[in-house]
Amino acid sequence: MNAGLIVLIVVIVIVLLLVVYVVSTYNKLVTLRNRVKDGYSQIDVQLKRRFDLIPNILETVKGYAKHESETLKGVIEARNKYTVASTVEAKAEANNILTDAVRQLFALSESYPDLKANTNFLSLQETLQDTENKISVSRQFYNDTVLTYNNKIEMFPSNLIASSFKFTKEPFFEAPKEASEAPKVNF
Repeated sequence: MNAGLIVLIVVIVIVLLLVVYVVSTYNKLVTLRNRVKDGYSQIDVQLKRRFDLIPNILETVKGYAKHESETLKGVIEARNKYTVASTVEAKAEANNILTDAVRQLFALSESYPDLKANTNFLSLQETLQDTENKISVSRQFYNDTVLTYNNKIEMFPSNLIASSFKFTKEPFFEAPKEASEAPKVNF
């Protein structure tokens, strides 16, 4: 065989392998980016569910704890902060504030035996706790997907394709350091 033909075949094979790698890596990055978006939308669905439960809980608690207006006001303000949040970081921060406020609300309920025994309140509390668990699972899924996506963007050689096609890092949905502390409720 002609040496020039062999070189041409080798070059064509190398170019084809390179094209296949670029296309494969690009498609993997698109898939990961879409999983990140899906993961975030799952968090958003659960946060909306919790958001919709809070007015019902507040109305139930108001009847029993009329003089605890500061705690109730804090929950309402935290809920309102979430409505104006537009980025992942802002929603994560607003979610953390709302989580703290709801924890204080449930800690407050410990002081009111009639409220603790109210079946409507217990049902709402159970639904909210179920929602909190779903939020936690959704956040874990989202953060795992973001980790995989961000790693793919930063690791060589896929970072070359990622930067060429303007893939950017995604933020994690993080809980603040204070989330590991028990809420402080003063009576």
